[in-house]
Amino acid sequence: MRSLLLAAAATLALALPAKAEDVTVAVTAIVEHPALDAVRDGVKETLEAAGYKEGENLKFLYESAQGNPATAAQIARQFAGEGPNVIVPISTPSAQAVVSATKDIPVVFTAVSDPLGAQLVKDMDKPGGNVTGLSDMSPVADHLALIKEILPEAKTVGYLYNSGEANSVSLLAVLKAEAEKVGLTVVESAATKSAEVQGAARALVGRADAMYIPTDNTIVSALEGAVAVAEEAKLPLFTADTDSVSRGAIAALGFNYKDVGKQTGEIVVRILKGENPGDIPVKVAAGTDLVVNKGAAAKMGVTLPESVVGRATRVIE
Repeated sequence: MRSLLLAAAATLALALPAKAEDVTVAVTAIVEHPALDAVRDGVKETLEAAGYKEGENLKFLYESAQGNPATAAQIARQFAGEGPNVIVPISTPSAQAVVSATKDIPVVFTAVSDPLGAQLVKDMDKPGGNVTGLSDMSPVADHLALIKEILPEAKTVGYLYNSGEANSVSLLAVLKAEAEKVGLTVVESAATKSAEVQGAARALVGRADAMYIPTDNTIVSALEGAVAVAEEAKLPLFTADTDSVSRGAIAALGFNYKDVGKQTGEIVVRILKGENPGDIPVKVAAGTDLVVNKGAAAKMGVTLPESVVGRATRVIE
């Protein structure tokens, strides 16, 4: 009789629809800074809205590589060994590490400017394999137009970046091409680690009419060093990361990274519900915000035009 009951219970369990339970989502970022943290939080919010709640039916893992590529590779191998339902690497270095570590576990990368250049996928529309994700390719032409609107006399733009970060190298090529169209010359200055950022920023003084920082995790993590140089030298500082404006940049036209995280979370939910990551096209993040900082502009000797302030989505006094 007991064996019959057990058999019946097993049959009933097989017949019941699968519930959203006991899923594990592992998230990793190359470094902690406001934009990447916002992506992580956006992913988690979307999972919760879809019924995946931490402590109930979701195990949410998070690890930061603290800016160290070797640590990123170690975290990727650790996650691959633990076998979560989905791994979400935030930023290009973390995504490259995770994609190298597993060919079986679904991977949803995010905050990656150039997925093709980073060799994460071979086709944006049909990524194939176990990988898909979300690109945050910066609207570089719009960034240059904003710089020219605020600084119409500018002739040179200093590009402060990590030459070892694939995103930033790809963006440099785009920046040079777009700058030529509007009569600007790009001057480069590279920092390969956060401790070098202030010195690399100082190397642009006297060589550039404005400083531009892309969505480069190394530079953004040490932004205060660049801001200090910009204020001292009256060198207007612009960023691609809107979260950096409250930290001292003059202006940024970019993504709301909480929204980027939410859009990423939507892809994760699709996979948790049974879709194959390789069948989901890589998306480009939607939506841009214009954030300006009047106080930072004043410290760098700039008065923001009313045309810019008037259309800003956020104005920091």
